[in-house]
Amino acid sequence: MLDKYIKKLIQLVSFERDEEVKRMEWEIKNLSGFEREKKGRAILNLKPKVIGEELGMYLVKFGRNKLIETEIKVGDEVLINRDGKKIRDDFKGIVVEKGSRYLIVSIDKLLPKNFKEVRIDLYASDVTYKRQIENLENLPEKGKKVLHYILEDIKLEEIKDEDFVPFDENLNNSQKLAISKALSSETFFLIHGPFGTGKTRTLVEYILQEVKKGKKVLVTADSNMAVDNLVERLAGKVSHVRIGHPSRVSKNLISSTLASKIEEHKRYIELKTLNEKFSKLIEERENFQKPIQKWRRGLSDDEILKLSEKGKTVRGIPLKIIKDMAEWIALNRQIEEIKEKMEKLEEEISKEIIENSSVVFATNSSSYSEVLKNFEFDVVVVDEATQSTIPSVLIPLSKGRKFVLAGDHKQLPPTILSEKAKELSITLFEILIEKYPYMKELLNIQYRMNEKLMEFPNKEFYDGKLISGVGNITLKDLGFSGNDEITSSDNVLVFVDTKNEKERFEKQKKDSTSYYNKLEAEIVKKIVEKFLKLGLKKDFIGIITPYDDQVDLIKSFNLDVEVNTVDGFQGREKEVIIISFVRSNTKKELGFLTDLRRLNVSITRSKRKLICIGDSKTLENHETYKRFIEHIKNKGVYLSI
Repeated sequence: MLDKYIKKLIQLVSFERDEEVKRMEWEIKNLSGFEREKKGRAILNLKPKVIGEELGMYLVKFGRNKLIETEIKVGDEVLINRDGKKIRDDFKGIVVEKGSRYLIVSIDKLLPKNFKEVRIDLYASDVTYKRQIENLENLPEKGKKVLHYILEDIKLEEIKDEDFVPFDENLNNSQKLAISKALSSETFFLIHGPFGTGKTRTLVEYILQEVKKGKKVLVTADSNMAVDNLVERLAGKVSHVRIGHPSRVSKNLISSTLASKIEEHKRYIELKTLNEKFSKLIEERENFQKPIQKWRRGLSDDEILKLSEKGKTVRGIPLKIIKDMAEWIALNRQIEEIKEKMEKLEEEISKEIIENSSVVFATNSSSYSEVLKNFEFDVVVVDEATQSTIPSVLIPLSKGRKFVLAGDHKQLPPTILSEKAKELSITLFEILIEKYPYMKELLNIQYRMNEKLMEFPNKEFYDGKLISGVGNITLKDLGFSGNDEITSSDNVLVFVDTKNEKERFEKQKKDSTSYYNKLEAEIVKKIVEKFLKLGLKKDFIGIITPYDDQVDLIKSFNLDVEVNTVDGFQGREKEVIIISFVRSNTKKELGFLTDLRRLNVSITRSKRKLICIGDSKTLENHETYKRFIEHIKNKGVYLSI
């Protein structure tokens, strides 16, 4: 049963990997640079400039005068090519910094001189998928144990509370209870943290408590951003190291990385000396003829060295070439020897750093790194566990005796591209919380949003178990009043209904699976312009819409506020959120709006004001949306235009 399930997981990961690579290759091959730039997956007309070196990598700044609007973000792998030339993948790098008119990319070799104007393309690397498959093919016993929790009904002992003295004196009761139970459990524990309930704060305290007990902890998440968030909160409090490519780590946390700690190590001087010798020998080797097939003519390295020593030639090879190749071979052997020494020394230093760290931070994928190969942990903590597929989360969990998962299965699941791999969107957290409800604790006080805004999602998605920790916070607290029903700071919840307008219907572009809605986009534009005219800071406003084409349409108005899809806003918040639902049709079809986790994420991003725009005739065809609109009619401000 277990072997069959593992084989199925490997198959699903293969489907997903093939789909991602296929989409990327198809796009790069079939879309022009301009079209890819429009989709946010390429940036054109960039001028490169080397601005320095960091931890053995070159830092290259790619800039242009025109504003850069792109999906490419810090930590992404990118291809760098000359504008207008056939795309090749010899030049890859990692984005380390992103500005409005530039990107800084970390690359391991310098670009050729003829790369005067370049384009950058988002690259789908399959390293993550390879690691997932390799881990599944050689799944350790600890990983198999996790799968037994899924495949069998294991009787687990009920968890008792464990007394502890908190480092953070401001924890609420539900946070303390979650930590207490997590400390007490000998198998696993689930921390269910809905929006704004202090999930990260709870995890930080839990990790500190385990370290206090002398435990060694591995802390992971699927995204670099989530890992860095925890590194930042714990950096000054515990001995730690952050595993992973330094270019993918927040700039202010570079000193936490393994690469940086190696440079600070007392034995680094040995490594540096070897490295200098290595570079000098490589430079020297350049002066001699490499033994390519044209000159080697079937001779082995040892035969070339003997011929050179005797001053003899053979097979019509000039003696100068023989001697040159012999020099090249001798230098190359020294280079290989030094390389081996460097690798051994770096391995020893790395091992010592990791052994002396109470907490090791990594993404799920980078916890498969060679440096962690022989390490085991007392506890593995995974944040954003509801964003991680089972094959992804199994990598870190295979290294620990016990694990703690934190997340919220009522929000968006992992994004899966392949239809054949859809099953991967069901997470370990989701399965375990349903099978073992006594192994979880809900964090029930939310500190993000106005109590009136919390009311509907609380009732609809969390059985009314959440309590407001902030009360009736409004824009008035920030010095903004507004001057009509929509902008008034007193009206925290507003629905603008387009049902009576002839021009309310959605449209589709040719060859697009997405939708846009001109009327809703225009309403969004007017509302934003009014807020800005009345003096609300642009950073306070966020626009969410489920469809990419609606995002593009609203962005074309250049409103200078953030516009993004629901997925793009997960884990984020703004003072004011404006939602455009888009769907409006005579068939009353809602498409993927019927995934109610999208609705939950959308309506829980706002802190002080939520404005929804949609066609109630279409939306009310679904019971939940119907209840939502009724709720606004009763508790908020309902406007029909």
